[in-house]
Amino acid sequence: NETDDSQIQVVGGDVELPKELAKMIEQDNEEEEEKDSVIGQLTNIQNLDIDSLKDKAQATLDDLKQSAEKCAVM
Repeated sequence: NETDDSQIQVVGGDVELPKELAKMIEQDNEEEEEKDSVIGQLTNIQNLDIDSLKDKAQATLDDLKQSAEKCAVM
C-alpha cells in the first residue's frame, strides 16, 4: 500500500524482515509447494471418503433414472 511504499522510500529501499517473520514465510512457502506437488496431491486423494462419493454418484444416477422415466418423449 502507499504507506509501505513511502516507508520503504524513507529507508532507502533496503528493508530487512525480522528473522522470525522470514522463517514463517519460508515455512508457508514450503507447505504450499508440498501441497502442489504430486505427493501432496496423492495425500489428498487418500483423505477422500470413497463411500460418500459412491453414495453421491448412486443418488445422481437414481435422479437421472427417475427424470428419464417421467419424460414422455423417452
